[in-house]
Amino acid sequence: MVSMSTRRALITGITGQDGSYLAELLLAKGYDVHGIIRRASGFNTARLEPIYQDPHTANARLTLHYGDLTDGGALMELVQALEPDEVYNLGAQSHVRVSFDQPQYTVDVDGLGTLRMLEAVRHLARRGKDVRFYQASSSEMFGKVAEVPQRETTPFHPRSPYACAKVFSYYQVVNYREAYDLFACNGILFNHESPRRGETFVTRKITRAVGRIKFGLQDKLYLGNLDARRDWGFAGDYVEAMWRMLQADRPDDYVVATGESCSVRDFLHCAFAHVGLDPQDYVLTDERYLRPAEVDQLLGDATKARERLGWRPAVHFEELVRMMVAADLDLAAREKTLLDAGHRLPAARIAA
Repeated sequence: MVSMSTRRALITGITGQDGSYLAELLLAKGYDVHGIIRRASGFNTARLEPIYQDPHTANARLTLHYGDLTDGGALMELVQALEPDEVYNLGAQSHVRVSFDQPQYTVDVDGLGTLRMLEAVRHLARRGKDVRFYQASSSEMFGKVAEVPQRETTPFHPRSPYACAKVFSYYQVVNYREAYDLFACNGILFNHESPRRGETFVTRKITRAVGRIKFGLQDKLYLGNLDARRDWGFAGDYVEAMWRMLQADRPDDYVVATGESCSVRDFLHCAFAHVGLDPQDYVLTDERYLRPAEVDQLLGDATKARERLGWRPAVHFEELVRMMVAADLDLAAREKTLLDAGHRLPAARIAA
């Protein structure tokens, strides 16, 4: 295991779900954490607020830098200037359905973006720096699955531009590890959720709707394929697996999953049951949310991560759903209070 003294980490995608949980974890371990964020006209750091509110991390060393995975020159300069001990590449256009509408952008960010980061890390390593690289790979790479459950040796059969870009990134990481002796790991993470999940992802879309329907703020919920089965875990558990990969004696690739399979319909019924409602009264299917090529079943075997890294998920399916519903009930209650007081909600909050 590597030394923990005064370590510096660089996280792309730090403002996302996983990035925020990983930043919290590393700061709690005493890291000097740096994150790359894209320039925007408004603030996009809401998921990092718990870091500043928590007395244990409020004064921790967290620095944000403007950058973009499409800008290789700027990434190179930043990596050379910071000289991080660990780099976590979590940044991506991460919505599978959107990748069909924006395939070139998705591949540029999710595929070539990884290559740009690897090049920056390789050049830093050439200067004698012991730097370790983590790549956020995805269970979507398995796509039309060759076996159930899926493990590290299962062949890939990607079924979206997003998954294809992730397969490209996966093999670039393997290539850089073998060609340049770089300490580079792929974490093949199965679906992982939390109250910080983006509202356009199906799990969060469901739990947001449950809260809003319960408080009379929304009438219907429109979804796509309810029979798709996924292996859902808690994002807070999964970022620990990322960290453990970079503390190991040698680099390798790992599946991170719970080993439990549930359908979107299962998630739907579990979420509505927590507030005593029947989803059949509120849920309609809409073809707009169907993928051109569907991934029917993903179920991971995390035996390797359990045996070599000592990692196990702490939060299981029903607890995860309950956690997300509770958070979105609280959010809907606050929205209801604002409306009752005569305030208007942003349009994005009103849309079904």
